[in-house]
Amino acid sequence: MTELTFQLLMLLFLAAVFAGFVDSIAGGGGLITIPVLLLAGISPLESIATNKLQSQFGSASATYAYARRGHVSLASQVPMAAVAAIAGGIGALLASRMPASLLSFGIPFLLIAIALFFAFKPNLSDTDSHRRVTPRVFAVTVVPLVALYDGLFGPGAGSFYMLGFVLLAGFGMLKATAHTKLINLGSNFGSFLVFAATGSVLWKVGLLMGVGQLIGAQIGSGLAIKSGARIIKPLLVISCLVLAAKLLADPTHPLRVWLGF
Repeated sequence: MTELTFQLLMLLFLAAVFAGFVDSIAGGGGLITIPVLLLAGISPLESIATNKLQSQFGSASATYAYARRGHVSLASQVPMAAVAAIAGGIGALLASRMPASLLSFGIPFLLIAIALFFAFKPNLSDTDSHRRVTPRVFAVTVVPLVALYDGLFGPGAGSFYMLGFVLLAGFGMLKATAHTKLINLGSNFGSFLVFAATGSVLWKVGLLMGVGQLIGAQIGSGLAIKSGARIIKPLLVISCLVLAAKLLADPTHPLRVWLGF
């Protein structure tokens, strides 16, 4: 790894502030922080591991902000977060044994589908709709599946949680956003423990960026609470499309390799 100068550390800090802002509203903060970590000369494994550390600060900060305004009950969310932590840890353990290409092929197209769903589905607002599954069923199906993916691969996990809450739990946009954060914190924490045990985390960098995440998440969650679906919906659509484009632009993506360009 190259020596991290003061200028590089400030770049990482500012990237974390912006990532915390975006992630607290629509998810996708890793789209900002991981490329910046890589540009700083940090290895891919250390970048992913350090990202898991710093992103927890943003998720925790946003969770507190939403709970303080009464948009989520932390007590009711703790069991789901615990399930997410276990599944996220399992995903991180599997990450070293499963080729990322198996997952990376279809994820961009799934993100595009999510973006189109939120962009064109009528009547998406902050008002709750019909609930299709009970909280217990949601906790043992959607939560572990997305958390496993979060630990195993990661990009877009927040968007998948959001889709589950809107489609299956019948939550409005603001309520879905608020409930996503603690569960996302759980899956990040579970996978982080695995990476920390392997010594892959850069603690000083992660903690510095964590402070930036705290600041950005407070600003972003405040804006989401004030504006609701008006800001959450477009930012979620943009976040999904940008993340899908970034994944497809990767020269190692299986589709590009298969097509030969």
